[in-house]
Amino acid sequence: MNAPPHAPHGVENLCAAGTNLYEAALRDGRVKTGEAETAAPCLLSFGLLHPVVDDPDQLEPVSPALALHRLLRASGTRIADERRREERLATLFEPLMRITGSRTAAADPASLRLLSGTEQINGAITEATAEATDELLCIQPNVHYSGPRGQTAQTVAMARDQALLDRGCRIRTLYQHTQRHQPLVLARYEQLRGDVAARTLDEVTDRLIVIDGKVAFIPAGEDGRLALEVRHPALLTYFTITFDRLWRLATPMYPQAVHRPSLNGVTPRQQAIAALLVEGHTDAVIADRLGMNIRTARVHIAKLATTLGSESRAQLGYLIGQSGILDREQNRDRAQEQRPGPDRPPAPED
Repeated sequence: MNAPPHAPHGVENLCAAGTNLYEAALRDGRVKTGEAETAAPCLLSFGLLHPVVDDPDQLEPVSPALALHRLLRASGTRIADERRREERLATLFEPLMRITGSRTAAADPASLRLLSGTEQINGAITEATAEATDELLCIQPNVHYSGPRGQTAQTVAMARDQALLDRGCRIRTLYQHTQRHQPLVLARYEQLRGDVAARTLDEVTDRLIVIDGKVAFIPAGEDGRLALEVRHPALLTYFTITFDRLWRLATPMYPQAVHRPSLNGVTPRQQAIAALLVEGHTDAVIADRLGMNIRTARVHIAKLATTLGSESRAQLGYLIGQSGILDREQNRDRAQEQRPGPDRPPAPED
C-alpha cells in the first residue's frame, strides 16, 4: 500500500512527521535517507537534513540554531525585496494618482472591494476594527448565529469587539426579536465590557457592519462566503442613516431590556405575524422574515387564530383587521419613533 502524498506546507508550519523525524535525527545523530524521503521529504527541501559525506544512505541534521539563522536571513531578504517593490510602486503611481485626484470616489475602484471566503472577510473586518476610534454599528440577522460556522464567527468577533471597547469605542447592534433569548447572543452581552448596546425589531435587513462611518461590510452572496467592503461616502451615509432610523424604532434589549406588552391577549410576535398575514404572505415567507422556523410560525398563527376566534385563514385576515391590533401597533411605533431619547433630541414645539 502506497503512503499518502505529503501535503505541501511552509517551514513555519512543519508537519508532525517532519517534526518527529527531525527530533529523532537530533537525538541519534542521523536517520536513513529512505525513511526521510518517504515520511518527511519536507526536511530535505527545507535543508534541515543533508547527506552524510561518507554514507549516502544516511542523513544528518543541520543544527537548529544554524537552520533558524538561515531561515530568518532568507525571510529578512524577502521583506527587504518587498519594501523595495513597494517603493518602486509608490514612485510609479504617485504622479498617476495626481492626474485622477480631482475625480469623485465613484470612479475609484478602491471604494468597493469584493471579499471572498470566510478567512478574507474576517481578516478585512478585523483590520478595519483595529483602526476604529469611535463606533461600530451592526445589524445581525438570525441566520448568522445558526450552526458551527456562526459559533466560530462569534468567537472571533468577541476578542475583536472587546479590544474595540477597551479603546473607548461604542458598539450598537440590531437583532430580530427572535434573538433576544438565543444563548450565543446572551453570552455575548454577559462577557463584553464597555459601551455596548443592543435592540431588536421584528424584521431587520441583511447583515451590515459600519465602522466609524468610514468603511462598511455587506453580504455579496446568499451563502455568506462573499462580502463587499464599501468605502464610498454616499453609501456609508445611507447605511448610517438607515441604521439610526431602525435603531429608534427598535426595542431595547441591552443594557436594559424593555418587554413589549401584549394587546388583548395577542403577543408582540403574533402582532408581527398578523401584519404579514394580512399582506398575503405564506407561512414560509413569514417564518423567514421574522427569523423563525416554519413550524414555530404555524404554532403562533394557530394561537392567533384561537385568540381571535377564527376558523379559517380567510376569516383570520378579516378578524385581524377588525380587531384593531395592527392600528395600535402602528400607533405605538410612531410614538416610539417620535419619543425623545439619548439618540434623538426632543421635537421642537409648535
